[in-house]
Amino acid sequence: MKAVILAGGLGTRMSESTAMIPKPMVEIGGKPILWHIMKIYSMHGINEFVVCCGYKQYMIKEYFANYFRHNCDMTVNLSDNSVQILNNHSENWKVTMVDTGLETMTGGRIKRIQQYVGNETFLLTYGDGVADVDILETIEKHKKSGKILTMTAYQHTIRLGVLNIDQQDIVESFTEKPAESASWINAGFFVCEPQLFDYLEGDHEMLEREPMDRLMKDRQIHAYKHFGFWKPMDTLRDNAELNELWSQGKAPWKIWK
Repeated sequence: MKAVILAGGLGTRMSESTAMIPKPMVEIGGKPILWHIMKIYSMHGINEFVVCCGYKQYMIKEYFANYFRHNCDMTVNLSDNSVQILNNHSENWKVTMVDTGLETMTGGRIKRIQQYVGNETFLLTYGDGVADVDILETIEKHKKSGKILTMTAYQHTIRLGVLNIDQQDIVESFTEKPAESASWINAGFFVCEPQLFDYLEGDHEMLEREPMDRLMKDRQIHAYKHFGFWKPMDTLRDNAELNELWSQGKAPWKIWK
């Protein structure tokens, strides 16, 4: 089974970093967040990836094309221009990187990689979020549901205070909103049947809009509820928080040794 990773966006909310590199290459603990996401899948036995590239795609391609040089000790003999890799810190991964366009929306990017997925179930996620989600369980629950798409749902546990205000703008009561009443949101880890491609019409469509509307109309989206850790990296503050968790040895998504 392959995992498709959306990694082509501009990352405008992190422009201080993404002006130089694509967002999936922004680092946590010295490794791109893209690498962390792939490690999550790899620890569940998923080692084939299709990366939907776009903005500054050459940097993603260069990283994997020269993976040994980025991650291993090496000796360079300048007299004969030879390179010796001194240790092997590689991964058992097969990575297909596809140019899905600079301005293409998420639905269009997925549509463009159809030939690399074929007629089989595949996994899908964004290239900017990490979680301790049980990938194998999402696949199991997806198969049991019989639906085209399974979406991992996450419930925010931030307690927000609810104010009751009268017509004179006087606060009459203040109640802490219980976590149970929080809304479920899309956590971005999907399991998909190849029929999903039939719901995608072109580069202009975002997966999260018209295609999902059509799937919901046909009752073809199943929700897998995730109660563990999940965090997207939308801002520099998010990146700092993820790096802090990593440096403290408290990164919940790190399920590998």
